[in-house]
Amino acid sequence: MASWKAKDSIVILGAGIIGLDVALVLVRKGLGPLITVVAEYLPGDTAPDYTSPWAGCNYSSISGSDANALRWDRLGYRHLLQLATQCSAESFVARTASTEIWDDVVPNDKIKIMSEYLENFSVMTPEQLPQGAAFGVTFNTITLHAPKHLQWLYTTLQAAGVTFVRRSVTDLPSAVSPDTKILFNCIGNAAMSFPGVKDAKCYPTRGQVLLVRAPGVKRNMMRYGNGYITYVIPRPLSNDQVILGGYLQKNVGDHATYDHETKDILKRTTALSTELASSNNGQGPEILGVASGLRPSREGGARVERTELVVGGKAIALVHNYGAGGTGYQAGYGMALDAVRKIEQMLPTQELTASL
Repeated sequence: MASWKAKDSIVILGAGIIGLDVALVLVRKGLGPLITVVAEYLPGDTAPDYTSPWAGCNYSSISGSDANALRWDRLGYRHLLQLATQCSAESFVARTASTEIWDDVVPNDKIKIMSEYLENFSVMTPEQLPQGAAFGVTFNTITLHAPKHLQWLYTTLQAAGVTFVRRSVTDLPSAVSPDTKILFNCIGNAAMSFPGVKDAKCYPTRGQVLLVRAPGVKRNMMRYGNGYITYVIPRPLSNDQVILGGYLQKNVGDHATYDHETKDILKRTTALSTELASSNNGQGPEILGVASGLRPSREGGARVERTELVVGGKAIALVHNYGAGGTGYQAGYGMALDAVRKIEQMLPTQELTASL
């Protein structure tokens, strides 16, 4: 046990939702005082390269149909549902009625698995679908106030003994100390070019969103089409704020926002949501801000893999955990569980802090 007393025995590189979820899983094992999170940006910051604060964000069916994505979705939904039930106001996580619509047929396996665990899950009848739609479902989703949820995680982890260090690092070895035994690599989009990673499968997926005030919008709405996605996400505990989107522009790294995209988003979202169109006494949503974000995407899905990093002749367990694309908030906790399992046999068994 003595060799595990250093606060940076476990280092997490990156303080987006993926890195913070890894820290939360470890803290729930009582290991908070062993953890140091190293990141250039921390919760409360806004920067074009800090993706997590710009998320919608909700649980949705946007993820893939592969086994890992489906399993991470289930684990993430269970985690977020627990937060919505036990500490909604503190964590800025809430149950929200949802309708999701597709212009194309959805794989039966995916729908079957979703129906097994989503609250109040129901398949829409053909009469309930809008023109041009092939399939739709309703269920209880989970919505999050992304910036506030990040800050809640930040303070919760600090209270459990986690140390946060604001520092820009140039490569993986520069993130660790002589006491480090485990390094979690949660660097998101930086995985494309970061020395020691340089994952050619990674790419950014640009999206533009609008932050609006729209009293009366209570239902989460999503529509998936060929080359587009439209969404209306009421932001919980936010004085009637709603996130509207959006775009899925693969391999586009542009941080700018564009007026023609804003107009297109407004047109699509007001057509999708009658609540939105009738908000503010029929005047529609009041625009509070416009932002773009780059989802950290990866061909073949997210990478959760253990390798090894040798620094100064010493081997450090290296766990890569990145590439969630637009599913970081819903898949992140499941990914974190997998990432921690890969080094679980290394961890001390004696709890150092009370579990959360």
